[in-house]
Amino acid sequence: MITIPLSALEVAMVQTGAPAADTLRDTTEFARRIEDLGYRRLWYAEHHHSPAIGAFPPVVLTAHAAALTSSVRLGSGGVLAPNHAPIMLAEQWGTLAALHGGRIDLGIGRGPGTFDEPTARALRRGAGPASDEEYRDDVAQTLRFLVDEVALGPLPEPWLLASSTAGAALAAELGLPIAFAHHIRPDNTLAALGHYRERFAPSRWCERPRVLLCVETVCAGTDEEAARLAGPMDVVKAGLLKGRGDFPFPTPAEAAAHAFTAEEERALKSFRAQQAHGSPATVGQRLTDLVERTRADELMLVTPVYALADRLRSYELVRQHVMAPETASTVS
Repeated sequence: MITIPLSALEVAMVQTGAPAADTLRDTTEFARRIEDLGYRRLWYAEHHHSPAIGAFPPVVLTAHAAALTSSVRLGSGGVLAPNHAPIMLAEQWGTLAALHGGRIDLGIGRGPGTFDEPTARALRRGAGPASDEEYRDDVAQTLRFLVDEVALGPLPEPWLLASSTAGAALAAELGLPIAFAHHIRPDNTLAALGHYRERFAPSRWCERPRVLLCVETVCAGTDEEAARLAGPMDVVKAGLLKGRGDFPFPTPAEAAAHAFTAEEERALKSFRAQQAHGSPATVGQRLTDLVERTRADELMLVTPVYALADRLRSYELVRQHVMAPETASTVS
């Protein structure tokens, strides 16, 4: 059993041939069920101009879910600082925290949220990618403006998202808890977290290093069924390996018929070995091993599978077979 809290990341995959409105409907049901199952947090990722992932602003999804739930923490995982004015981030998330009893998280990340360069430039009003210094200033300014919102009431809990040692260093410098994207850059995890812990400087936001590890988790009755459910995301990942974000999210049947190159197969096999796909026993062992290796304080599970029922079943199986009862945030 996993004795640290478990949380969920909503990526809002858009099913092939289905309208985006269906995905939004699914996010509503997903939020309600994640709370019922006792997961600690539910975060929403920021993406743009992708046929596989809905372009739904985290601040809007958080506000919607917060109005429908009462105990699960909600927030961004993450909102991408280069795409937004720091003062607007502070005002939006400060207001949400005041409206919803201090159960709002502000996870801040760096990437553009798109592989499409014109879209990235449009988000930045024509500017190019943010430099390291610009990104640091964006995060620091957001935190300063956030303090100005204290009169509203409880502040959102800020987190810094990272997938590299550079991101971990910034989280340590600013004294922020870190949400590490093991589901994106697993080869960077151990070095980055070691760097973070060694250099962490306590702040008003966080007294000691705090690590949330995001892991791709697909749990089903058998290892074979989990592999089938993970197939559509494998197709999307194969596109990302080529620097392309224009692959739609296929059905499991379409994914099973997809021909991967030998290089793609090797890369996907290496990636899967560092995540948690399989039966409850397999997933439980892999998550336990990750906690032991990384000393994470919390795990966030991302489950990019095609159907809502299969996605919810994965979280239910983890709740039943992997999550220790005393770590649940609510009673299911």
